[in-house]
Amino acid sequence: MSRIPHYLKERIEEINKRALLYNYEVHTLPKWEKVIITWIALIIFWMIVSASIEWQNILVGTIVTFLVSLLMYDMFTNDIRRKGNVIVKALRITFLYIPQYIFIMAFRLLESNLKVLKHAILMDINPGIIKIDSDLHSHTGLTILANSITLTPGTLTIDTVRQLDESKLYVHWIDIETLDRTKAGQIIKGGLEEWLKNIFW
Repeated sequence: MSRIPHYLKERIEEINKRALLYNYEVHTLPKWEKVIITWIALIIFWMIVSASIEWQNILVGTIVTFLVSLLMYDMFTNDIRRKGNVIVKALRITFLYIPQYIFIMAFRLLESNLKVLKHAILMDINPGIIKIDSDLHSHTGLTILANSITLTPGTLTIDTVRQLDESKLYVHWIDIETLDRTKAGQIIKGGLEEWLKNIFW
């Protein structure tokens, strides 16, 4: 029996893996952008923690945070989506995306608290575990999504499965409204995933 079909299958799988790895590399930021974003975040943190605007404090903070940024840049920025200018990106994250996240989470917390209150009073729960798909593939993006789902009452992320080509979340839902995974994912994730896709790949 010929081994050619088996060989072709192995070659196709190998090419698919290379394509996925290339896609991953395309999404990551260049080193200098990672250093700058990490440096900006650390300087802001330094200023808040030190609570001093004296020039000596700012000078020491600038030097120390830059040295730390050179060593730790990959831990903080490895999952940030590669698009746009680094300064514009930093400003958008600070003044646009973070306030948006706070607003979305506040709305979802209020909505889910009212739903859980209704279920507690009427005792009409239909609990279960559902698997939903996610378009996020980075560790940080998927972790923030899972934690945001867990923070809203009525849902609890039990597990996440992350691969380069797909991501899944297993969520305990207090009242399963639909068994359709796509619709369930839209209800559970709300606008959180779309928001996270602005920052993380």
